[in-house]
Amino acid sequence: MATTMTPPMYTDTPLALLPTPQFETGETDPFTIEASHMALSHNSFIRGFNSIYQQAPRVKAADKADFVGYCIAWHDCVDAHHHYEETEFFPNINKACGRTDLMSTAVDEHATFHGGMERMKAYLQHEGANFKADELIAILDSFKDALHSHLKSEPPSIVALRQYSTAERPIDILSIADAAGKKQVNLSFVFNILPVFLLNMDTADFEGGMWHDVFPPFKGAVKWVLTKAVPSWHSGRWRFVSCSAEGKVKQLAV
Repeated sequence: MATTMTPPMYTDTPLALLPTPQFETGETDPFTIEASHMALSHNSFIRGFNSIYQQAPRVKAADKADFVGYCIAWHDCVDAHHHYEETEFFPNINKACGRTDLMSTAVDEHATFHGGMERMKAYLQHEGANFKADELIAILDSFKDALHSHLKSEPPSIVALRQYSTAERPIDILSIADAAGKKQVNLSFVFNILPVFLLNMDTADFEGGMWHDVFPPFKGAVKWVLTKAVPSWHSGRWRFVSCSAEGKVKQLAV
């Protein structure tokens, strides 16, 4: 008699999560806070990557089209994040600091894995529901180490920027990040990308739950709309996420 295997819980493999600078140091200056927000965002990307890596070998033919949509949304989320950094966040940091090169290392690091990410997207767009798990995993393996190395190194570089903030020339890093982030948000982003970001956020338990209702900074009706109402659009894709709308790590879809 055939038996149906219960899908496993999501786990933090093959990429490890990043601790936030605030959790590690107890510091609460604006640069540590912004670096911690960045680490939390990067952890969403990591959980998204891991959820793809873990589920790809188990996806059934009937679910592959939705899974491809999920994978491409993850790609587009990371790509949009780095586009906003290179076109808005980093230039405005340089301007505030009176420099031109402070974030050049981060930009160079983007190039070390974006080729692999583009190969992943092109492969899935070409193959669609006919993709082969071993081929997709091979592409993921080709850029996962460079991706993780970058995601790990960037938050400390934000903390280090506080040396450039002086009484004569204060740098409002939180306002710079907030203004830059708002420029990437539009309706297409909200419905096609945002769910893969928000629903790979473990806010309930990560670091003792210290970030729950703190980052992302959504509460009440706004949080309900963004984590429950919006994901009802393309809901087939979002079932592959690693976390629930309540911010808890969950059982995977497959």
